[in-house]
Amino acid sequence: MSRSPGGNHVRTAAALLLALTATPGDARTPAPASATCARLDKLHVPGAERQRPACLGELTTAGTVGSGHTVPADWAGLTPKDLPTPTGVPGIQIDGHFPDTSRTNTHHGWDHDAQFVIRLPDRWNGGLVVAGTPGNRAQYANDRAIGDWVLARGYAYAATDKGNTGAGFHRDGRRPADAVAEWNRRVTQLTRAARAVTAQRYGRPAARTLATGISNGGYLVRWQLENHPELYDGGVDWEGTLWRADGPNPLTSLPTALRAYPTYAAGGAGAARAHRKILAAGFPAGSEFLWPYHHRIYWDLTQRVYREEFDPGFDGPTEAGTPYCAPGTPGCDADYDYAHRPAGVHHAVERIELTGRIGKPLITVQGTLDVLLPVSRTADVYARLVRGAGRGDLFRSYRVEGGTHTDALFDAFPDRLRPLVPCHRSAFTAVEDWLRTGHSPPPGRTLARPAGADPATLLTRCPLKG
Repeated sequence: MSRSPGGNHVRTAAALLLALTATPGDARTPAPASATCARLDKLHVPGAERQRPACLGELTTAGTVGSGHTVPADWAGLTPKDLPTPTGVPGIQIDGHFPDTSRTNTHHGWDHDAQFVIRLPDRWNGGLVVAGTPGNRAQYANDRAIGDWVLARGYAYAATDKGNTGAGFHRDGRRPADAVAEWNRRVTQLTRAARAVTAQRYGRPAARTLATGISNGGYLVRWQLENHPELYDGGVDWEGTLWRADGPNPLTSLPTALRAYPTYAAGGAGAARAHRKILAAGFPAGSEFLWPYHHRIYWDLTQRVYREEFDPGFDGPTEAGTPYCAPGTPGCDADYDYAHRPAGVHHAVERIELTGRIGKPLITVQGTLDVLLPVSRTADVYARLVRGAGRGDLFRSYRVEGGTHTDALFDAFPDRLRPLVPCHRSAFTAVEDWLRTGHSPPPGRTLARPAGADPATLLTRCPLKG
């Protein structure tokens, strides 16, 4: 369903399950003969309106880029350029989509949303990983950061475009928050379908289903473990977005940055006061070198399109505001004051907010230099929500010193930043161990950036223990 566009066209506890029927591990078992590529026509994705299976010699991006079974633009700018790409993962890929009426995703020439990808390696470890995408990207966005690695470990892997994509995602639906609410439904839908097709492929159900994702994808992990813990055994949230009706949420911090940054950047008499305002909004001291990039790329667009999703009436008939407007401009998002917006706006956010009531083990990792979703307004707050809900025994949160929201920025600042991808992998294996042994990971803490570490080391090591 789609809201009609208008104005300017503008291009996000149940107890720990320890007893498993089978446990994924390092040893991988080949698919039975009855489920080989010769029988692609026997695989059926429940609920899919279209599915297109393919037998591939390589399921990682080492092969799918050349074979046309991924879209590099989906994952551009998310990972460091030197992140190794694993190889040697043959298997089946199924591309398709579920019924939907919105058409923002143009992949495969389908012009159809609710697209998904499911990858089924020949040598399977018995597990399934399900991911929603970061930002408003399409279904291949996690291929480099997450998909390649989990496939090389033997997991089946599934990802969804969340049901709407692009900077105009907010047009999908009839009322505020419909588009984001659909993200949650689509991950649930894909998880159920992927569990079924995995059982078809291998002749037995997955022994373990894990949810993971970056940014908006991390929000989806939290929401799934709060609302559908029966579908999962655990999850890893990589700098997930926090939505709370009474705040904090992105709409409570971004307007301050938009108002104050131009004055700060200009220098002069007001710069020091503007700097203090940005810090007070949660943006960490020491992150100033990242502010120009985020002002140019992220802050303005993110504020406008998400504000349009939850509060389209703020700027009247104009769609998603006026880009880079100065405070005082009518309907300018730099002047947006979430706390004083009508109750209906807060009710819209409440429809999709997080509560902390997780039902399965969850680990969060977030960088201390995240200047799109400041850690003090996201991961730290979510940790308090989980503890307040009495689910602290199911949760660990690790702050990564020097991590920022986009790992690709590590290439520009290798002496100041630290990529989160190896920390995500350490958290993922910690969840595996948690489920397998019942031994919980070390308490949440700040993971210090190793002094003098070379970039190659930072790309591969991020121990959770001190």
